[in-house]
Amino acid sequence: MSTEPTVTEADLQAYADGRLGVERRAEVESWLAARPEEAERVAAYRRLGDALRAAYDPVLAEPVPQYLESTAARRPRARRIAAVAGWMTLGALLGALAGWEARDWRRPAGPPLAEGAVMARRAAIAHATYSPEVRHPVEVGADQEQHLVAWLSKRVGARVRAPKLDEVGMALVGGRLLPGESGPVALFMYQTAAGRRLTLYIRAEAKGNRETAFRYAREKNVSVFYWIERDCGYAISSADLSKEELLHIATLVYKQLEP
Repeated sequence: MSTEPTVTEADLQAYADGRLGVERRAEVESWLAARPEEAERVAAYRRLGDALRAAYDPVLAEPVPQYLESTAARRPRARRIAAVAGWMTLGALLGALAGWEARDWRRPAGPPLAEGAVMARRAAIAHATYSPEVRHPVEVGADQEQHLVAWLSKRVGARVRAPKLDEVGMALVGGRLLPGESGPVALFMYQTAAGRRLTLYIRAEAKGNRETAFRYAREKNVSVFYWIERDCGYAISSADLSKEELLHIATLVYKQLEP
């Protein structure tokens, strides 16, 4: 009697990234064929990965500047220095590519966190990936809000909540689980009666990360306000709302989530 193969979350992540061997990939595909919801989740992971690669692969393919190559060829110590300088150059290029604008808002200024900027960028990409969806914008709908919040809290490893945004005409559409830099993250989606959307991205924070002021960033046409508060990092994104509207909503969300 044949038994169904065991498929773990790590297998699904590896499958989405194209890192499985032929035999294991076939087993995972067979497993997914019997589970449409899981198949859609993996497809969402792939779309997110495609968006990240489209944004940053051209930068990673840039050749090392000639002056660094020349310096590295002269002596071993210089080679190490050139390698460090090369990574610094790459970091600068990534920043330029993203076209981020950042500034502090409302709360007392904290130290700028590179991790916060990474979170904001991923939140913007997630928004751009899922907000256009008509049939499958979320994994779990607002009609199952209690289950959604409990599920996301368990997977993220921190208590998450879906703020009430009725006063600004925003209704909860639902939410989904996404892969983050160091673990799962939660994404809630809201929408107005006219179809304008925003997303709230929540991740558990490392204990060493300090609280930050509200910061603003923009990735192409997606505006983001983000901050870190206690155990979680938050990012609110929208391509449909003005900076002022988004700041007002970010303030409402902060007040509701404040302990």
